[in-house]
Amino acid sequence: MSGGLTPNTAVDMSRSSLTAIQGDLDLTGYFFKGDELTKPLDTDALFGRSAPVELEIGSGKGLFIRKAAALAPEHNFIGIELAYRYALMSAAGLCKRGLTNAKMINADAALILREYCQANSLAAIHVYFPDPWWKKSHRKRRILRTDVLKLIESRLVPGGKLHFWTDVEEYYYSTLDLLHSETQLTGPNEVAEPEAEDDMDFRTHFERRTRLASLPVWRCFFVKSAPSSP
Repeated sequence: MSGGLTPNTAVDMSRSSLTAIQGDLDLTGYFFKGDELTKPLDTDALFGRSAPVELEIGSGKGLFIRKAAALAPEHNFIGIELAYRYALMSAAGLCKRGLTNAKMINADAALILREYCQANSLAAIHVYFPDPWWKKSHRKRRILRTDVLKLIESRLVPGGKLHFWTDVEEYYYSTLDLLHSETQLTGPNEVAEPEAEDDMDFRTHFERRTRLASLPVWRCFFVKSAPSSP
C-alpha cells in the first residue's frame, strides 16, 4: 500500500481461528494494525482517493460500517476496533462485499485520534453502544471521557457530526454533560427511532439485540460549528 501502509500479518490468533473468519479472503487493503499506519494518517493514500472521511469507534462485528459504506460510496469510512477478532471479522465482511471505501484498524481509538488523525479531517465520528464500564472506579476507562471528547471536537471538520447511541441512560446523560461543559459542539440533536424489520434497519448488532428485547436506546448527534467570521 502507498503511504507506508503494509498488510497485517496475523500473529495473535490460532491458525484455525483465522481460517474460520477469513476463509480464502485476502484482507490486504481492508485490515491494518495501528502500528502499521503512518503519522499523520494520510487518508488519501489509504483509500487511493480524496473523499469525506467518517470514523467509527468500536466497530464490533461490523454491521454499521458495512451498511454505511454501501449506502454512501462517495464517502470513505474507517472503523476502529480494539478486539482483534472483531476487527478481523469486520474487515472480512467489507472484503466479501468489495467495499473498498471502508477500512478496519485494530487499535485503541483514543491513540488513533490523538496521534494519527489530523485536526479538521473527519466529516463524522460514530460511537455506538460503547462499553459503559459500570463501576465508578472504572469510568475513567470510558471512551467518551473528557480528553477523548476534546480530541473528537478538534478532529471534526466544521459542520462535522458526533453520533452517539447507548442503552445506558447514565452514560448518555453524563456524556451530554461533558459535551456541554468541555466542548463547543452543539446538541444534543435528537434522532428518531427507526422502524426495524431486518438487519439493515439496525445500526449495530448490539442495537438489534437491545431493541428486540424491548429495551430503550438513547440517541443523539452533536455538531461542530463553523468558526465565526472576524
